[in-house]
Parts: sequence; structure tokens; C-alpha cells
Amino acid sequence: IAELERAREGAGQHRIEEEIGDLLFTVVNLARFLGVDPEQALRRTNAKFRSRFAEVENGLAERGRGFHQTTLEEMEELWQRAKTREGSKSGS
Repeated sequence: IAELERAREGAGQHRIEEEIGDLLFTVVNLARFLGVDPEQALRRTNAKFRSRFAEVENGLAERGRGFHQTTLEEMEELWQRAKTREGSKSGS
């Protein structure tokens, strides 16, 4: 992460991309070391994101608003509400 921060301070986009790639590679190796299928973990996270995002969209629709008429604070509130509902459904 320190290398990524240094790249952000002065290097070009190519260098930042390299550092992000290194981080992704490291996370995949960590998952394997811990006995986690990294592809399955990413799929589950994507599904969770899609579910939460749909709930944010529904919350905005209930308010008669779109993304461009919404503050980051409102979107964060809706996102946290989606997380809470998700947790209560799964028993977390």
C-alpha cells in the first residue's frame, strides 16, 4: 500500500495501475493461503453489491429522486440501510 501511495504522489497512471495489479495479486494469494476460492469470494461480493445497489435505487425511487439529485450523505444512508436489512435477513 505504501508503494501505491508513492505512485499516486508522483508517478503516472501506468505506475499506479501496476501497483493496483500487485495488490490484487497479493489478495488472491492471501485468499488461496487461507483456503478461500478468490473467484467465488469475488462473485459473492459482486452479488452483495448488486443487491445493495438495487436497494439504494429503490430507496431513491421511493423519494422520487435520481442519483444526480442526491447527496453523498443520502446515498450513504440508503447504503447503510441496505446493509442493515441484509444483515437482519442473514442473521448477522
